[in-house]
Amino acid sequence: MSDAAQPTAAEVRAAAEAVKTALDRHLAAVELRTGDDDKAVYEAFNALAAAAEAYDELLYDRYDEVTPFEIPGADGALPPYAGPDEPHALSLLIRRDYAVAEPQRLLAQARRVAELDGDEETTGAAARAGASPLAALGVLFGEYEPDEIASRHKEFGLEEGDSTLWVTASDELPEPGEWLNAPFDHADPERIVCRFDVSSVFDEDEDEDGDEDDEGGGDGDFEGGVDDGPGVPRAVAGADQHAGAGF
Repeated sequence: MSDAAQPTAAEVRAAAEAVKTALDRHLAAVELRTGDDDKAVYEAFNALAAAAEAYDELLYDRYDEVTPFEIPGADGALPPYAGPDEPHALSLLIRRDYAVAEPQRLLAQARRVAELDGDEETTGAAARAGASPLAALGVLFGEYEPDEIASRHKEFGLEEGDSTLWVTASDELPEPGEWLNAPFDHADPERIVCRFDVSSVFDEDEDEDGDEDDEGGGDGDFEGGVDDGPGVPRAVAGADQHAGAGF
């Protein structure tokens, strides 16, 4: 970084003072909390996290030093929730990835479905589904709900990849057909109430943690998530972001 782009010593000092102020505000909010869902505590936590991150960045840019602070959920964390406190509508944004692990099984299952639908002609839907992966996918996803595909994916020659579910809040339900042409373009991270991720990378993380615990004589327990199949599910809170990842 050039000298011209470096923050001044005064800016670093001001950021340090902001952390002190945020610490006092957070402690005061905790001391006066009215329950587990106290909004003042959430806001104070987010303000403290933002102040600490800003100070850490300025300190590094100016002096090439870092703080010992670690912000919970900093990797892939959601921004502070800015949606309605009492949402009147919600949207579920879902992505599931699959690898076509057994193409012949996929084709066979799609052909069977097409034949059960009454098209057994060699030039009909069954023939196309039995020869074309694209046609096979169209047949299967047209016949089964996505949740059923997810629970029976091995039957269809598919292998699970990563998946995620976002729950977003809004003040009112959109007008019919309003977002159909671009269903994911207007997803606002600041309106995510909660997010649920599944990935095999979490298994790898837990394996590494377990190895370290074993070497240190620990019990190998991991923090967050439940081992359930191909990937350990992780949840990241939006409105309850201060809870961190893993519940």
